[in-house]
Amino acid sequence: MASHIKPQPNFNRRWFLAGAAGGAMLPVAAHAAGPNKKQKRGIFADEMGTAKDDLEDKVADFSYQSDVLAQWIVDIWTGPANNPLITPSTGTISMAQYLARSTAAKAALAARGIYLEKPIVITEDEFDAGFSLADAGLERTVGVVLVLPRPTRPTLGQPLLETAKLLMAITPNGI
Repeated sequence: MASHIKPQPNFNRRWFLAGAAGGAMLPVAAHAAGPNKKQKRGIFADEMGTAKDDLEDKVADFSYQSDVLAQWIVDIWTGPANNPLITPSTGTISMAQYLARSTAAKAALAARGIYLEKPIVITEDEFDAGFSLADAGLERTVGVVLVLPRPTRPTLGQPLLETAKLLMAITPNGI
């Protein structure tokens, strides 16, 4: 047997060895339940209208610490439920609604000395479901997505600032 020959891309060593042993190994357990579907958590830059299950072009996740942003998280957690930064956050959200959220985020960040062209705040649930930049009308080169941690993560009492800082350190739980 030549060791310099590489197996073909569709070569399955387990099936080969089972055949060499004189038996037949059928992939019953692996395929009986259907294809393995991974959850599409994250932010994606696929074309507009791409189905959630078909999202592939994932944007990198990273974490950033900032006292200003941590206080902003606290303000959103303790503010009104219909905050324009994250409303609506369920159901089918139109591009116009996303763009309104982006405009609200741009103004709120500018008031805190942070100037971004196309920021948007999404909820952790939106992140977990898979968020499409294109469906929100944001371009990969200018869109900045901030993920707001679920308000159920902390015990809502004071002070929340250190809790927000901790969650910011855990990607993607914090803005």
